[in-house]
Amino acid sequence: TLSPTEFVDADHPAVREYARAAIGDAETDREKAIRLYLAVRDDIRYDPYDIQLTVDGMKASTALSEGHGWCVNKSVLLAAAARSVGIPARLAFADVRNHLNTKRLSELMGSDVFAFHGTTELLLDGHWVRCTPAFNRELCDRFGVAPLEWDGEHDSLFQPATDDGREFMEYVADRGSYDDLPLDEMIEVFTELYPKAIDAWTDGGVEGDFGAEGEAER
Repeated sequence: TLSPTEFVDADHPAVREYARAAIGDAETDREKAIRLYLAVRDDIRYDPYDIQLTVDGMKASTALSEGHGWCVNKSVLLAAAARSVGIPARLAFADVRNHLNTKRLSELMGSDVFAFHGTTELLLDGHWVRCTPAFNRELCDRFGVAPLEWDGEHDSLFQPATDDGREFMEYVADRGSYDDLPLDEMIEVFTELYPKAIDAWTDGGVEGDFGAEGEAER
């Protein structure tokens, strides 16, 4: 869980440089992990349309160079950044029902259940702690949802409801933890669950502004 892998390319020069800049003068692994979490959460814009389910498209270094990603490759980037500064990290997945999905994305997917929702687990103070760097602060502001914080000690998972009482995120099933991205398994599941979307996601994604849609539908 410290070694670079095909997707968690922690040895990529850009990933290493990004991680070092993000941790700054932090001294403890917990402080470093929190700074990395906040950096990936807010620096990389959440985009569920421009999904590229290819080897190159799902690498940590690709999310970093493009400046946007979705829950899975943002979690891959956080894992790579953590490993690059000596913090063991792995990927963890769950199926979730997102009640604040937009109409257009719901139509594309044909569902409000997101299979293989991605999170990152880091080994801190002797135990694995899960965090969710998916939604950047700007996106949360547009949806009217508080950005998800993380203290480096407890699991940080999406809230079941927003501050004003709207249903937000429901965890449906846990898919376990992995040292690297199970891309082939994901594609197989997505092909079955999202037949309208899978062709686009394996062929460069589609155009769309998720934040603008969410803001308009509030």
